[in-house]
Amino acid sequence: MSPSHKLYSALALAVIACGETKKPAAGPPPPASVGVATVEKRDVPLYIEAVGSLDGYVNADIRARVRGYLQSQGYKDGSTVKPGQTLFTIEATEYEAAAKSAAANVARARVALARNKVDLGRDQGLLKAGMASQQDVDNATTAVADAEAQVAAAEAQLQQVQLNVGYTNIKSPIAGVAGLALVRVGNLVGQDGPTLLTTVSQLDPIRVNFPLSELDYVRYPERFAHLQDRDLAWARKELARLEAQGGAGDASSGGVEIVLADGSTYAHRGVVVAVNRQIDPNTGTTQLQALVGNPDGILRPGEYARVRIRRENEGQNVVTVPEKALISVQGTYSVAVVGPDNKVTLRRLELGPSSQGSRVVTKGLVGGEHIVVEGVQRVADGAIVAPHAAAAASAAAPTTGSPPPGAPAAGAAAPAAPQAAAGSGTAVSSPREK
Repeated sequence: MSPSHKLYSALALAVIACGETKKPAAGPPPPASVGVATVEKRDVPLYIEAVGSLDGYVNADIRARVRGYLQSQGYKDGSTVKPGQTLFTIEATEYEAAAKSAAANVARARVALARNKVDLGRDQGLLKAGMASQQDVDNATTAVADAEAQVAAAEAQLQQVQLNVGYTNIKSPIAGVAGLALVRVGNLVGQDGPTLLTTVSQLDPIRVNFPLSELDYVRYPERFAHLQDRDLAWARKELARLEAQGGAGDASSGGVEIVLADGSTYAHRGVVVAVNRQIDPNTGTTQLQALVGNPDGILRPGEYARVRIRRENEGQNVVTVPEKALISVQGTYSVAVVGPDNKVTLRRLELGPSSQGSRVVTKGLVGGEHIVVEGVQRVADGAIVAPHAAAAASAAAPTTGSPPPGAPAAGAAAPAAPQAAAGSGTAVSSPREK
């Protein structure tokens, strides 16, 4: 390359270099935007909770007790039946014939007894006249006794075959809901033993079986006093009283609530009627049984439900936090507390029971703190955040108390530094009510 060309290239590169603008250095990322709420004290309902299973008050298994072909079904699957209503019939021809034969045997035995009694009377008369011996009278007496036994045996046989005839007409022993038929018409039943045909369950009231911890059992002994008097009549009276009170649970009577699978609370309450005889040493619980009104038949045996019993004298003026604000690490819980300088501090908590989407805090918060409830995953200990009032918090905020950091007051701009929140109040600003 000639010297002139080299000079030209150098000048071109210099011009290009001078034309380029210098890129600024990258700055720190902006603070994370998080929703905050003010922690305050309030009264919350606290419950003993357990997972229970439902069962009919009475479950009657309907079985074929005699062998034969199923002839008819007298109810619609899953329908309500009355006591004494015919559910199934079995072909009865064989048993009716056996009953006729047994009746004939009874008649023959009674005729033989009558003849032996006549012979005994005649021999007794001949004995007095000296024309018969005592041996003849004894033989006649024995014959009468044997004939009487034959009559009893024939009558018992007749009763048995009559029972078999009755077993061909299978009736419901109780009022309730009959399940789906397990055997259909035309099938042979009772071949190798009593065949289960269906089950009838009495559903109002319905039983609820659930565990209770030993601690809760000994803490509330008055709930389980006089259990021997809590029969069906007592339960119906108590359930009627609860209904008259609008279904509100009564702790003194052992009132229980049922939370269904969809999270809704069942409209009717129940009462505890029985406690198992022992505490299970493996689980530290005992089994309780409650009766719950089920007038509409909504609850069914085999269904699982959450059982709640109100805790007495607990949950007044306690600190609670929304469960969505909790940070769980290896079995410990903490919350992100936002200070006046918008700096996050992770504070470890000790928690109590849960209530309506919130957890009771027994240690770690005293009320008035501002905690992150939205965007918890974006905070870290010592981080600076850009707080704003959580949507749910602003809707449920009490009329007293200071706004959370970074949240503008009504009709005013956001303050540069938040004021200390008031320590009084009745609710966590942003619990998500279930």
